[in-house]
Amino acid sequence: MMGAGLAEVCARAGLDVLVTSSGEDGLARGRGRLERSLAHAVRKDRISDTAREETLARVSFTTDLAAFRDRQLVLEAAPEDEPTKLRIFQALDRAVEDPEAILATNTSALPVMRLARATDRPGQVLGLHFFNPAPVLPLVEVIGSLLTRDRTRRIAAEFATTVLGKQVVHAGDRSGFVVNALLIPYLLSAIRMCEAGFAGAQDIDKAMTLGCSHPMGPLALADLIGLDTVAAIGTALYEEFKEPTHAVPPLLSRMVDGGLLGRKSGQGFYTY
Repeated sequence: MMGAGLAEVCARAGLDVLVTSSGEDGLARGRGRLERSLAHAVRKDRISDTAREETLARVSFTTDLAAFRDRQLVLEAAPEDEPTKLRIFQALDRAVEDPEAILATNTSALPVMRLARATDRPGQVLGLHFFNPAPVLPLVEVIGSLLTRDRTRRIAAEFATTVLGKQVVHAGDRSGFVVNALLIPYLLSAIRMCEAGFAGAQDIDKAMTLGCSHPMGPLALADLIGLDTVAAIGTALYEEFKEPTHAVPPLLSRMVDGGLLGRKSGQGFYTY
């Protein structure tokens, strides 16, 4: 989902975009998401039919990481699983030939330092954390590790702002960065409230949208993010800080175990 969104953002900015996935099925899903998102943008008069066709023409797909040899910037958006991301960064380090090329992770919570150390170019590795849906939300968190070069941070921030038209905040390499360090404990608290029977999902969300003017309630937002992603970020936060508010509630764990992941699976706290 994030990969398709990042491809769209970059292609709409006029860039030559190469997309990879773990297999042909993943590429087909990504291509389908990209096409649907652009079609929706046309229906909403955000872009023209011509712009849609030009954007699609700028995106190519491959399952061969060797095809990334000429890339200047790579954005990784794999699931929040550290061994998977480490393997990807090791492979990208071998594939991308330009020693000054930047390798960026879209991780929500994993330490950038550990991903950087999987490469022979830790100074060129940093976090560029976009938010879902990437074509709509304007924020990008720029996260450098202790080994990230100042030049890398500067180029990445300029890329996000000048090229993509986003706004950036700079965050330290701590689990959750700025947004998720504040957001995830709030979502987990809402899940605990629902689990305890204190209030139902609809009433919790209604309270926060009407009482606090939030655009979306916490449980609907958790469904949108993906309950597996919320659980993964909570686990990463707890491992780093050992705060009780970061511990994943049993209800969330059981929902993830059962494949009830929110919008992406069609069922979470709500049915889609």
